[in-house]
Amino acid sequence: MADHGTRTRRRGAELINAIHAAVLEEVAEVGIGRLTMDGIGKRAATPRTTLYRRWSDPVEVLVDALFQLHPVEEPAPGADDLRGDLVRSLQLMTEWMFSPAGRAVAAILMDPQRNPRVAEVLYERVFAQRGGTFTTTVLRHYAERGHFPAELLTPVVTDIGEALVTKYALDNGAPPGDAELEAIVDQAILPAVGLGPRPTATGSSGTATRSSPRSE
Repeated sequence: MADHGTRTRRRGAELINAIHAAVLEEVAEVGIGRLTMDGIGKRAATPRTTLYRRWSDPVEVLVDALFQLHPVEEPAPGADDLRGDLVRSLQLMTEWMFSPAGRAVAAILMDPQRNPRVAEVLYERVFAQRGGTFTTTVLRHYAERGHFPAELLTPVVTDIGEALVTKYALDNGAPPGDAELEAIVDQAILPAVGLGPRPTATGSSGTATRSSPRSE
């Protein structure tokens, strides 16, 4: 483990931010199965007694950090740019995936030694509380305002964008660019809610010829 420096007197938000950063680094390095208060404290250069004043165990520290750092989509208040809001929500996802918080989540979910309950806690206390998948908040916002029937928002539909972004990142080892995100929105998400034409032809790049539908 790297040298994490000497302890300094920090309080309030500065201390909490340092602890959050430390727990994300620690879980990415050692995995959820070996996450301890001692390890977090050493990395944050703060005594473990300080941690116990706020959290009961290392998983609680981790969940708090992931909750605070998990981004939330903010759809256009006027609900007048569904396509743009969907693209922006996927951009938010790609930024998060390659952030310390996103890398920590990946380390947790891929750790063979983790307790299955940890994944449940992540979904219940982080993802669900922050809006679910990265397009769910946007899609619900527009469905509630009559742009398409709310019953179309099945778990499959709300997962489409996130699943395709994840697959692209796994296949390529890098996040998709704006052109790929726009293709996901135009060719998968919008058709799934009955908006925009489905792909009709494929060009040399492998991307279907498409228009750029927007909500009405």
